Amino acid sequence: MLKQFALLAAVGSLLAFSPAVAQDPAADFPNRPIKIIVANPAGGGIDTVTRIVGDSLTRKLGQPVVIENRGGAGGNIGAEAVYTSAPDGYTLLASVPAPLTTNTFMYKKLPFDPAKLEPVGVLGTFPNTLLVKNDFPAKTVQEFIAYVKANPGKVNYASQGIGTTSHLTAELYNALTGSKMVHVPYRGTAPALNDIVAGHVDLIFMQLSSALKLHEAKRARILAVTADKRIDVLKDTPTMIEAGVPNFVSNTWNAVTAPPGTPPAVIAKLNKAINDAMNDPEAEKRFAELQIIKVGGSPGDMRKLIQEDTRRWGEVIKRAGITAEGKKGK
Repeated sequence: MLKQFALLAAVGSLLAFSPAVAQDPAADFPNRPIKIIVANPAGGGIDTVTRIVGDSLTRKLGQPVVIENRGGAGGNIGAEAVYTSAPDGYTLLASVPAPLTTNTFMYKKLPFDPAKLEPVGVLGTFPNTLLVKNDFPAKTVQEFIAYVKANPGKVNYASQGIGTTSHLTAELYNALTGSKMVHVPYRGTAPALNDIVAGHVDLIFMQLSSALKLHEAKRARILAVTADKRIDVLKDTPTMIEAGVPNFVSNTWNAVTAPPGTPPAVIAKLNKAINDAMNDPEAEKRFAELQIIKVGGSPGDMRKLIQEDTRRWGEVIKRAGITAEGKKGK
């Protein structure tokens, strides 16, 4: 009888540890702190959004969410760090679109494969605007379009850097209108906007949250928004489409991805937590204050967005011959 009991116990032990009945990898996830690597320097839009969501995630998941900034190389440094991390859900990437979409066209070789990063969820999106210096001759977007066409190569535009959304949006404008503006790249948002205010550069396509402050303070002027419809805080400001530039839509979004091979159950749990975190009243309040449109949705929704933006902006990059070094391709 004792031998039979021992045999049954042994069989039970083996079954408990067999792959068929192994514990769900998400069952006790998370049981330690989660690190989110932001692929941009501290203080920017993606950093701010990630910290807002991170605070809410800490409360939702019951574990600390630590934010670490690893900017540089268009987001590639932070993306590589996450790409090579353990696929367990404890190291995540928060980024703007570039390392997930356009960098594959901008750099001859990447130290990671953007297509293999696992989509977790989109945090928010920022409508972009056409922001001009105060003494720019055009007072309306229609006047702007006419002025730029009449002065090829004489109007310059700022960007936050080569390959950023502000750069690609201006090149999209050039392509759609047959215009020719001169690119003046900066290292980040602050120096670009400082020179707009100082009048050293003519214009920039800038995300709403940053442009609105300057517009309301009368330090620069928003002539149009690049959304597909007007936005509530600028009800009297037309879209570029309304002004006669068909299909001119540009926005900036922030999203979270995980290392390749992260278990689907862990991805699903993180996605639900992020969606819940953004529905937190305090997070919603902060998003509203910063003019950020909450997105959320499923990992599948995010994958579709990445594919669409990769295709759209890839065409702009190839048409304009843009590279990370800023040189025109042949």
